[in-house]
Amino acid sequence: MTYTTESEARQWATFLHLSLLAGLLLPGAGFILPIILWQLKKDELPGIDAHGKVVVNWLISALIYGAVGGLLVFVLIGFPLLAILGLVSLIFPIIGAIKANEGVLWRYPLSLRIFS
Repeated sequence: MTYTTESEARQWATFLHLSLLAGLLLPGAGFILPIILWQLKKDELPGIDAHGKVVVNWLISALIYGAVGGLLVFVLIGFPLLAILGLVSLIFPIIGAIKANEGVLWRYPLSLRIFS
């Protein structure tokens, strides 16, 4: 692997993790953009496929946790659960991006392993 390819792969992996935060600027972009980036670059750059699976696993996990939290709002425990989910949905992509920039694949805690 050449230095340029490794550097480029790290850069795209960083973008992939940070793309989860795109939903803060444009509703829905945090779901669509990571999947598009993953699909465009997974065959071109080594390691991107693994990062893409981690990101999509977190997307699916967060949707499931959000649905459960939404249902639990009726018994009031859903409010703190949704607040915690919102916080970790902000923190995990940032940590993932930092680790990706260092060349490390970081699996998000609490993430269901749907794609492996």
